[in-house]
Amino acid sequence: MTVDLVKMGQAAKKAAYELGQLSTDEKNQALLKMAEALQDKAAEIMEANALDLDQAKKADLKASFVDRLVLDEGRIEGMAAGLRQIAGLEDPIGQVDRAWVNYAGLEISQRRVPLGVIGIIYEARPNVTVDATGLCFKAGNAVMLRGGKEALRTNIKLVEILRSVLTELGINPDAVQILTETSHELANEFMALTGYLDVLIPRGSARLIKAVVANAKVPVIETGAGNCHIYVDAAADLEMAAAIVYNAKVQRPSVCNATEKLLVHQNVAAEFLPLLAAKLAQASVELRGDEQACQILGSSCKAATAADWDTEYNDYILAIKVVSSLDQAIDHINAHNTKHSEAIITNDYNNSQAFLDRIDAAAVYVNASTRFTDGGEFGFGAEIGISTQKLHARGPMGLRELTSTKYVIRGTGQVRK
Repeated sequence: MTVDLVKMGQAAKKAAYELGQLSTDEKNQALLKMAEALQDKAAEIMEANALDLDQAKKADLKASFVDRLVLDEGRIEGMAAGLRQIAGLEDPIGQVDRAWVNYAGLEISQRRVPLGVIGIIYEARPNVTVDATGLCFKAGNAVMLRGGKEALRTNIKLVEILRSVLTELGINPDAVQILTETSHELANEFMALTGYLDVLIPRGSARLIKAVVANAKVPVIETGAGNCHIYVDAAADLEMAAAIVYNAKVQRPSVCNATEKLLVHQNVAAEFLPLLAAKLAQASVELRGDEQACQILGSSCKAATAADWDTEYNDYILAIKVVSSLDQAIDHINAHNTKHSEAIITNDYNNSQAFLDRIDAAAVYVNASTRFTDGGEFGFGAEIGISTQKLHARGPMGLRELTSTKYVIRGTGQVRK
């Protein structure tokens, strides 16, 4: 069956208007019912997911990519918990950002309103289907979803369950819709759906994000690509640094907030790198280094190429550079990062402040893992993505970032002279 995007867009606009009339309690009730339905239908979800996983394995996709596709009982429980957390969050709609009375006696206020219809283009992770629906719904937005072909069956099943809850509650189910075809031609048509989509948010690889930014005719919030760095300063606690780097690289290497690059001050490199290499060997992490790093690590380190410094691996690979100063570290990071998440490990307050002030990124850490750049970890509930641009929203995007504002003006008969 051919997907009619215009018809979907029209339905989404109608649903978005109706969502704007729902109370916070009505939205929260729906979110809680969605969470319950996901758990009740877990067997059906995993059955659809198994078909997607079978296809992925036949296509010989790499293990880190397949990991993103998997939905087991634990991950389904996690999605349900995310919806419950969103239900418990403060509703941004109707909040007043500021209010004042102007010279003419007009009472002016700036209030939070939904964006309208949000399009999401994403790859692999079916949890995005639920996270995006929950956040968009709570913020009063309709959502149109276009996932990757690798998770199509899973995504369709998830949307079917979520829509059934809305129907049961008498809410327009077109508040959440999914494109059931994944061709590039349809994706390009989706990116040009002006008049219906208010904003488009891509989530996935750097290749996907660049394609959307280059081809979209609707406004885009750029997200996702994470060439993240950790800099181990001369004043670092080396045991702490090793634990942080291990966590940031190994805990889940396929995600955008995993660390891909390590910079180490030359004064501690000879002591720190063998300590770290032994720890990372437990997880079979491949090390690629500059000349100094390779001299220190010997056969356990491959020579890095120029391309390595700009590559987001999403895998058990870490590139290492030895630097002579904090300034060199900052300059290298700003030249090669994707404006996502960067960290310094140091006990020197002045160095930490310089790093915080001068690094250009959405999230900058002192003595902590980059893996914390996440809407849930920040207390926003499930996130719609990590914005790496500077307009409207930057960093983890929660409910507030899915709203706009309008001015409400109350008068008593004033006319402008």
